[in-house]
Amino acid sequence: MTQLSQIYTVLLLIPLLSGCTTFSYYTQAVRGHLALTMAGKPVDAFIASEDTRPDLRNKLMLSRQARRFADSRLALDPGDAFTEYVVLDHPWVVVNLVAVPEFSLKPYQWCYPVLGCQAYRGYFHLEDAQAEAQRFRAGGYDTFIGAVTAYSTLGWFDDPLHSGFTNLDDDRMVALMFHELAHQVLYMAGDTTFNESFATAVELEGLRLWLAHQGDPSAFQQALARLKQRSQIYDLVADTSAKLSQLYQQQGVLSEDCLRERKGLIFEALNIAYGNLLDAHQKQPPGTAQVAFNNARIALFSQYNQHVPAFRQLLKQSSYDFRAFYQAAETLSRQPEEQRQKTLQDLSERFEKDL
Repeated sequence: MTQLSQIYTVLLLIPLLSGCTTFSYYTQAVRGHLALTMAGKPVDAFIASEDTRPDLRNKLMLSRQARRFADSRLALDPGDAFTEYVVLDHPWVVVNLVAVPEFSLKPYQWCYPVLGCQAYRGYFHLEDAQAEAQRFRAGGYDTFIGAVTAYSTLGWFDDPLHSGFTNLDDDRMVALMFHELAHQVLYMAGDTTFNESFATAVELEGLRLWLAHQGDPSAFQQALARLKQRSQIYDLVADTSAKLSQLYQQQGVLSEDCLRERKGLIFEALNIAYGNLLDAHQKQPPGTAQVAFNNARIALFSQYNQHVPAFRQLLKQSSYDFRAFYQAAETLSRQPEEQRQKTLQDLSERFEKDL
């Protein structure tokens, strides 16, 4: 499973929903979120307590600095988000399920009141996600379950800080806070890729400014290295996606057995190249089995990265004025889909890769 974040709003509309599966899903969502929020205690109380470990105290103090920076420099009004702290029983807060047909790259869409449709579904209990994944696999889907380090309720609730954040390196924790706060600024119902790419762009540019503010050149170089690796992975995935798209367009021409065999060869090449990239960056402990790519994992990766260059270019065109950037992104979100996709493509083509 990989580190992710997600948009996850607890809705008080259960009486309006029908079907046992739908009811049980929303019930676990409400119960899970309420359990999380009720377990929280003020960050300031943890900082003041003599029982708090020094390393945790430093992380929590850093989170307060990051909140102030997000407000003053990035125009991300945190409100009371991240003012409560929760210790989790595991490193993830929820898990995401993504399901994609065997010969497609278009993920299954789950639709929700208010939020619209999303290309993933979040669960507070891993076994629930695994059971749903099994049902999709039985129907011929590729599936992927990813660990979610954090989620946003879009400002409907005061999202807590938790040990999923504080277990990260300092700069990664701060970047994730920026990502989640960005979701409160702009959310486009029904377009997961738009939302996650926007938040990832804010995360990256916010991190760049934060590291400059901190005067930490070593952390800046580490962030550059991670960004370079992310770009290399994206290039691998984009190249594979193009090959798969061409293959899947031959449905009805090639037999399913032939499609399946050629698909397997394409993914085999991707997984080998990905493993070599991890080895080059020393990101995979010796003897650790890497998680193989399939349609679902490609779809999930694309959701978080596809339009990041476009949004970073839009911020550059906004002279790095974040309020102006948010307004420009909101205007973009209101464009008809075809026009919006063309604008994003044009912005992406003009972007020069750099942190």
